Amino acid sequence: MEEDRRAKAKMQPAAGSGSDADLARRRDSLSRSLDAEQRERAAAAAPRRSDTKAFSLAFRLASEFVAGILVGAAIGWGLDALAGTSPWGMIGFLLLGFVAGVVNVIRSAEKMATGQTKPDTGPDED
Repeated sequence: MEEDRRAKAKMQPAAGSGSDADLARRRDSLSRSLDAEQRERAAAAAPRRSDTKAFSLAFRLASEFVAGILVGAAIGWGLDALAGTSPWGMIGFLLLGFVAGVVNVIRSAEKMATGQTKPDTGPDED
C-alpha cells in the first residue's frame, strides 16, 4: 500500500511545482550555473601568461650566456690585434667570456627562482 502511494506521487507532479514563478526561478538558477561553468572552461582553455613569461626568461638567459662569450672573444681578438699575440689572447678571453656567461646565467637563474626580478611590463608610469 505504501508502494502504491509512492508510485502515484511520482506520476503526479507536486502542487505548485509547475508554476511560472517556480519555473523561472529554476531556469535562472540553471542559467547562472551554466554561465559559471562556461567561464571556468574558458579560463582553463585560455593561453596562460606564464607560458610566454617563461619563454622570455629562457631567451634572456640564453642571450646573457652568448653575450658573455662574444664579448670575451671580441676583447681577445682586439688584444691579439694590438699586441700581436695571435691566438692566445683570443683563446684566453674566449674562455673568460664563457666563464662570465655561465656566472651571469647562474646569478639570473637564482634571482628568478627567488622572485627578485620584476617582470618586464614596459615603461614605468609614475
